[in-house]
Amino acid sequence: MDYVVGVLLDRETFLGIPKHRTGYERIALYNKAAQSLGLKPFYMCLANIKGNSALGYCYQNKAYQLVRLPIPEVTHNRAMTLTTYLQRKLKHLARLSYVFNEQNRYDKLLVHRMLKSDPTTSEYLPESAKYTRKQLIDALKNYSSIYIKPTNSSVGKGVIQITKSNNGYWRLFWSNLQPKLMTEKQVIDWIGHKIDQQSYMIQEAIPLATYRGNPYDLRISVQLGDEGKWQVTGMAGKVAASGRHVTNLAKGGEAKHCEALFRSSGFDPLRMKQAVEHISLTIAQALSKRLPHLADIGLDLGIDQEGQIKFIEMNGRDQRYEFKKLNLHDIFYQTYKTPFQYAKYRMTQGKKGGV
Repeated sequence: MDYVVGVLLDRETFLGIPKHRTGYERIALYNKAAQSLGLKPFYMCLANIKGNSALGYCYQNKAYQLVRLPIPEVTHNRAMTLTTYLQRKLKHLARLSYVFNEQNRYDKLLVHRMLKSDPTTSEYLPESAKYTRKQLIDALKNYSSIYIKPTNSSVGKGVIQITKSNNGYWRLFWSNLQPKLMTEKQVIDWIGHKIDQQSYMIQEAIPLATYRGNPYDLRISVQLGDEGKWQVTGMAGKVAASGRHVTNLAKGGEAKHCEALFRSSGFDPLRMKQAVEHISLTIAQALSKRLPHLADIGLDLGIDQEGQIKFIEMNGRDQRYEFKKLNLHDIFYQTYKTPFQYAKYRMTQGKKGGV
C-alpha cells in the first residue's frame, strides 16, 4: 500500500491543478517522483482543510481526482502563509501532520544573526545591521558599497545598492531605473523617505566575481534526503543583467553553469564546487539547529574577486527554476524527488518508533 504524502500549495496553484496551470510548481515531477518511491501525493490548500481531513487532488489513472482524505502523516509545505488566517490554519495542520518547511519565509536579518553567532558559519557573513539612520551614516563611512534590502521579501524586490563615486558623490541603484548620482546627505534623506517604517537591513556589498563584466552569485539547492541528512542537490550561477545591481532571474539575471563562471574568474572549478558544497551544508546544518522543521532551502552565496565565499541569503521556498533554465533536467527533477525521499524517511522511521 502506498504511503500518502501531503503537498501543501498556495490556493491559486491548487486551483490550477486540473487545468495544468500551476506556475513554477511542476506537479508532474512530484507525480513521477512519488510513483518511483511508492508514494501517493495528496495536493492540499489550507482553505480546504476541515477538522481531521482535507479536500484535495490525487493523481489517478492519468487524471486528477478531487477527493476527501484524512490529513497525511507527513506534509511538504510549498505554500506562503502571510495572513493571520492562513497561519492559524497551518498551525492546525501541523498538529495533525509533520509539516516540513512549515515556515518558509524568514526575516533575513534574523537568519544573518543566527549564522553570525555560530562559530561554524560566522566567517562566511558580510557585515549586516538593522537599518537606522545612524547605522546608514556609519556604513557610508566604513564601506565603499552597501546594499539596503527589505528583511522580508524575495526575488530582489526593493533592494537598493549604494556605491561610492568620485568627489564625495554616491551612485544609487534602485529597481530598474537609471542609477542616480547623489551627495551623502541626499542618499540618507532619499533612503529614509523610501523606507519609512518598513523593516530593512544594511549589508556590506561583496565585491562579486564577474562574468563578462557583470557580477554573479550562486543558487544552491540544499535538502534533507532519504537518510534524513542534508545534501546539495544542485547549484547554478546567476549573472546580473548589464547595468543591474541584482542577479535574480526575475530581475533580468541570466542562469549560467557554475563551472563556466568559475573558469572565467580563474578559479579551479572542482575545488570551488567542493568548497561551495561544504559551506552550503555547514550553513544548512547550523540553521536547522535554530529553525524547526527546516528541510528544503535555496542558498544564495557570493564569491568575491579573491575567491572567498560569502553567504547572501536563504530562500525558504526555492523555486528551483535556474536548473530548468539551464536544461539540467536530472537535477531539476531531483529537487522534486528529494523532498519525497525525506517524507518517506520520516514515515518509515515513525513506523519503526524512530524520529
